[in-house]
This record gives sequence, C-alpha cells and structure tokens, in this order.
Amino acid sequence: GGKQAGMSMRRTDRQMDRDSAWQAVDACSFGTVSMLLPEGEPYCVPLSIARIGETLYFHCAQEGLKLKALRKHPAVCVSCVGMAEPVHDKFTTRYTSAILTGTAREVTDEAEKIRALRAICEKYTPENMSRFDAAIAQSLSRTGIWRIDVTGITGKCKK
Repeated sequence: GGKQAGMSMRRTDRQMDRDSAWQAVDACSFGTVSMLLPEGEPYCVPLSIARIGETLYFHCAQEGLKLKALRKHPAVCVSCVGMAEPVHDKFTTRYTSAILTGTAREVTDEAEKIRALRAICEKYTPENMSRFDAAIAQSLSRTGIWRIDVTGITGKCKK
C-alpha cells in the first residue's frame, strides 16, 4: 500500500501493506471513530466495529450525539490498534495499527442490517451465535446500524 489521499506517514519504515493494515483492523477490540459535532467541534468515540469487505459496520441506538454529528458531517477517521505490547527492557511498544478515512451513513436495508449485525456478533460474541436469529427477531427494529465506506487506509507496525 502506497499513500492514500490525504494520509501520509512520517515513519515510512514502519508502514504495513494494505492487507496487513486490514488485519490490524480485524484484530482490534474496538475502533475509535473521530468526527465533527454539528457545531464543528471535534469528537471521538470507541465503537465495536466489524468489517465486510472494505466496509466497516457498527451498531448503536437510533438517536444520540454521534448520530447527529454523522448526519451533519459524515466524513470520519477511524483508529484501530490490532496489538500493543510493551517491551519493558527497551522502553518501547510492539504494535500494529491502522488509520482509515471514509464516509459514514445509516443502513436502512434490513438484509444489510442483518449481515452487519451477524459480522459484529461473530467477531465479539461467537459463542452466542446459536441465539443470533432470536435476538434479531426481538431487537432489529430498534437497533441502529451504520456503515463506513472506507476511502483510505494506512497501517503501521513495530516489531
């Protein structure tokens, strides 16, 4: 992976290829999504994210501060840390990380909502998938699903 539009990296010796950057996204326990509030102030929130292809998904309530922000300013930046491990005898940290840019939008198609929720549940609670269909039947109508169409990704690692 070369440089993405609007994204540059100072330590190019630590740059990962595109596939490795996506692996860092898949390995992260959450993604921090940065956005602008309706008034233009910066805001970020950690979210449980899952990926289908080059699209990120997250679930949420159907109203709230981040949704007001995303409806007004849909451009986002997402930070994912796939692994971070202190190296105590060297005063440093081994890590993998990815930074993504993209556009957020609400998912209204029911089939896409279910696919997204399945991906999220398979990532975070794979042991509960036997109850997935019952949970969907009970809560799909009141669960908000948003997607982030990724336009750029860079990854870094230090081994």
